[in-house]
Amino acid sequence: MPFDRRVWQESRALVDAGYRVTVICPMGTKQDREAEATIEGVRILRYPLRAATGGPVGYLREYSLALWHTLWLALRVRRAGPIHVVHACNPPDLLFLIALVLRVGGTRFVFDHHDLVPELFRSRFAGGPGLLYRVSIVLERITFAFADAVISTNESYRRVAIERGGTAPDRVTVVRSAPDLSRFVPREPDPALKRGRAYLGAYLGVMGPQDGVDYALRAIAHLRNVIGRADLHCIFMGSGDAFDDLVALSKELGLEDVVEFTGRVPDEFVQVCLSTADICLSPDPHNPLNDVSTMNKMVEYMAMSRPVVSFELTEARVSAGEAAVYVPDNDEAGFAVAISELLDDPERRKRMGELGRERVERELSWDTSQKNLIAFYDGVFRTSVRRRSRG
Repeated sequence: MPFDRRVWQESRALVDAGYRVTVICPMGTKQDREAEATIEGVRILRYPLRAATGGPVGYLREYSLALWHTLWLALRVRRAGPIHVVHACNPPDLLFLIALVLRVGGTRFVFDHHDLVPELFRSRFAGGPGLLYRVSIVLERITFAFADAVISTNESYRRVAIERGGTAPDRVTVVRSAPDLSRFVPREPDPALKRGRAYLGAYLGVMGPQDGVDYALRAIAHLRNVIGRADLHCIFMGSGDAFDDLVALSKELGLEDVVEFTGRVPDEFVQVCLSTADICLSPDPHNPLNDVSTMNKMVEYMAMSRPVVSFELTEARVSAGEAAVYVPDNDEAGFAVAISELLDDPERRKRMGELGRERVERELSWDTSQKNLIAFYDGVFRTSVRRRSRG
């Protein structure tokens, strides 16, 4: 925090609505390193944590340390005064344990369902579901069972909460991850970003093993080496667990002259880059997690009136509709062909960008999600008051 855009937006919205908000989270690797900070009214307590490596043992180490630090900091917060709600975001699906400790003092538990952890393990690890998958199903069900109310990021996640999690429908509310249109403002394009080429492609977002940036790189290699196009430069904005591996892959593919990795960048650079981009890339591959997850970058591209190339994913179509081109079967060559065809059709790109922006303004902006979040919290506290009065 505040790098996690969804949690940051939720926290600021709650502060603006009159709530006192303290966020407990890991430190960043290069930024957000202070153990404690207050930013725009949001108090942030951070603890040191290294991301999991080495498979199941790595996850066990990461989750154990995160749980210990979070509990210690939560108890520190409670010593200063009552905590009315624990708002826990996953992964891991272990934070219900923190809520159980605090529930002794009357704290409510809101589960903000960011990721389908069972599907995450199925997508990350080959060789079948395995022990991690089976354990994650159990922990997910326990988390839903202890939650007083659940926030889902889209309708697919809401169905999981109801059908697999056994949560009553009236306790599950959709609050979509959505762009704050004050942060996604069109700027004067900067032709210099194209590095002398005719077109610019852009990627904005996390670069983890499941985010598909490697698919995008192989598609760009196919675009140049097989289709024969050398007129596209691509800028990849963001960072993540796979960042160094992706930079190495781009060199291995011989793409140093057409691919640029910026790391995390300020909002102003994001705005200028996306305003200059001719197409935007959403290369998340089809897998059990990605198919039903809403990708922040997809809606952010739409907010900037950019056409998108994506693999065929259920929730990608729900979000983007005709503002994106969809490539089936994780087909990297097909992804390259879709890029090429879109570059050759400026009218289509313009129409797709306009459709995307209109859709965001109408129903996918943070203004809509913020109203849903505040209405959800009003309901949480009304229910809390009723239950206490009955007791």
